[in-house]
Amino acid sequence: MNPPGVLVIACGALARELRDLIQLNELAGVTVECLPAQLHNRPEKIPVLMRERLEAARTTHDRVLVGYADCGTGGLLDAVCEEFGVERLPGAHCYEFFAGHESFSAINDDDPTAFYLTDYLAKHFDRLIMDGLGITAHPELQNMYFGNYTRVVLLAQTHDPVVDAAAESAAAKLGLPLERVDTGYGELETSVVSFVAAPRRVPEARP
Repeated sequence: MNPPGVLVIACGALARELRDLIQLNELAGVTVECLPAQLHNRPEKIPVLMRERLEAARTTHDRVLVGYADCGTGGLLDAVCEEFGVERLPGAHCYEFFAGHESFSAINDDDPTAFYLTDYLAKHFDRLIMDGLGITAHPELQNMYFGNYTRVVLLAQTHDPVVDAAAESAAAKLGLPLERVDTGYGELETSVVSFVAAPRRVPEARP
């Protein structure tokens, strides 16, 4: 029999947030394992790696939550979740589940030219964006990627001066004004807490 407890297989960009909300909500028996945050730039690899991890989890845990939104996989991650009978986080991306669907839609509809940061993306902007997209090595790419943006919006999970400074630095590098929106952990927290509070067994993968 599989051991009790919940396994959350998550994006590496959510590691700190998951750790904090598990502690804040005193959730027992929850294990978090993360896939590399660099997959933010290679979403086509997420379903493949998730399938491998879910296959292994069948022998280690009886309840699994996929700690991703769709994250640019174009529905392919949903197909993997359906194959294994598991749930994933709500929404199209982390910006949506942090801000909440309605709030994010309102922000984005008001100005679709905004570039969004989370706490994690702000702190790792150089590595994931400037280096990850090749802008550091080829500065001419910056206008190609960001020429149509008009502002940077920090969807802030915490009140952290380090994050604030990193977001200001990121906006300055892009030559754009910065706006801060306090979101907290949003639907990431409510989804994890709800999942843990209503345990269920994961069905076997379909043949």
